[in-house]
Amino acid sequence: MLKLKVLDNYIIRKYFSTFFFSLLICTLISVAIDFSDKVKQFIEKTCTLYEIVFDYFSGFILHMAGLLMPLYTLIAVVFFTSRLAFNSEILSILNAGVSFRRLLQPYLIAGSAIALLHFFLNHFIVPEFNKSRLLFERTYVWTTGQDKGKTSNVHFLVAPDTKVFIRGYNKNSKSASGLRLEKFVGSRIVSILEADNASWKGEPNRWQLNSYSIRNFNGLHEDYRKFNTPLDTAINLAPEDFTWYHNQNEEMTTVELLDAIARDRSRGLSNSRQYEIEFHRRTADAFTNIILTIIGLAIAGRKVRGGMGLHLAVGIGIGAGFILLSKFAVSFASSGTVPIMLGMWIPNIIFLGIAIWLAGKAQK
Repeated sequence: MLKLKVLDNYIIRKYFSTFFFSLLICTLISVAIDFSDKVKQFIEKTCTLYEIVFDYFSGFILHMAGLLMPLYTLIAVVFFTSRLAFNSEILSILNAGVSFRRLLQPYLIAGSAIALLHFFLNHFIVPEFNKSRLLFERTYVWTTGQDKGKTSNVHFLVAPDTKVFIRGYNKNSKSASGLRLEKFVGSRIVSILEADNASWKGEPNRWQLNSYSIRNFNGLHEDYRKFNTPLDTAINLAPEDFTWYHNQNEEMTTVELLDAIARDRSRGLSNSRQYEIEFHRRTADAFTNIILTIIGLAIAGRKVRGGMGLHLAVGIGIGAGFILLSKFAVSFASSGTVPIMLGMWIPNIIFLGIAIWLAGKAQK
């Protein structure tokens, strides 16, 4: 078991207190800016104070924390380390025979704890709170243009050997027109079911087909039958398959993301790429806290003429550069230019190299 000394406890305590103070200040600023941006919708819509505070802002605060926690980490490390350097505490520690590598140890312990907290928030807590936040936004704020689902000329693989085509789907009545269900054996079609319209009847994936026909193929022979009576049947298709929001991946826990990825892959849909990006982003962002902790110490651990202001400016610049690079990485991964996992870890790989280089220079 790792035994912490007075130096370790001192730095870890400074790390945590400054981090949570930075988190509090930045959160208050974010809430104030967001409230001023949406106060018109809050007043004009019929939402209650309870919905605004508990449904929206509780999720918004955690969402911003999960999104910008690496930046808060960098600011916190640069801020308190710069003060230690300005007060000659870092110099005294190094003059006492403590190596830079030994000084880095409590930083890594605290940074790893923040990374674990960030990992847990990203994968489990934030998505649950995002459900109510995004529902509030779609109901009261962004009421149009959010639904990206496709409702015409839709193709699905509902089973490994079965494909469905729907000419049009009505989201209000949950009904489909021009349904065509094709069943294959290898590359050969063995049956085709066509219906003028189909209505959703509820779970488990029950549909009612009206005025339908069935064609069975046996070599060159075809058996055609037309039915005018309704048919209740099970099709691996649900109304949710026609509705998709551009930020829907934010409200899915990791378990739900993995299920969505498996489902969309089996149906040949492209939505799974966005889910995979979100899954790898959550883990990569958590690891970023450790990298930026090393960078923060390497930058702010040396006393310079510009003092804390220069350290903070450099730290914020590095954080902004990291966020910008992350956005490019998401774009590359979304377009398929690079593999998704590599794309989401590229910023960490680049900044890990920068961290190692800065740490090497700081030791000298």
